[in-house]
Amino acid sequence: MRAQKMTKKSTAIAAAAVLGLATAGGAYAYWTTTGSGTGTATTGTSTAFVVTTDGATGGLLSPGGPTQTVPFHIKNTNSGVQHLSAVAVSVALSNGADWTSVVGCSAADYTVGTPSFTAGDVASGATVDGTVTISMNNLASNQDGCKGAAVPLYVAAS
Repeated sequence: MRAQKMTKKSTAIAAAAVLGLATAGGAYAYWTTTGSGTGTATTGTSTAFVVTTDGATGGLLSPGGPTQTVPFHIKNTNSGVQHLSAVAVSVALSNGADWTSVVGCSAADYTVGTPSFTAGDVASGATVDGTVTISMNNLASNQDGCKGAAVPLYVAAS
């Protein structure tokens, strides 16, 4: 009987040890909590489009004569996408000021057509190409002041 008690006692101790090890590996105590923090992100800004033109094509301008076509290019040098919605072209100096450098000839002697281009989002580094026409008005008066004039075009993109 003592051997039987010993076996039962040993079995009980062994079972308790196994149970203790099993629960020790799977039981954890923990605290619940919350936390928060802050961070920042920085947005860029727009940059001016870079506008260039090519030489005019077509016959030489004369009162009521042929029209010339001037190709232009609008490049987005920004690191992000920018939207091109409008292009305006006028006979003006490179800063947009009125052209009056030729005696007897002015911007009023010319008509600039509506620029042709595709409006929309312009990817970083991309270029939008377009064209515009220019013609010389027949003012029914002496326009000799415009002979041989280099007519400046101001192209504004927005």
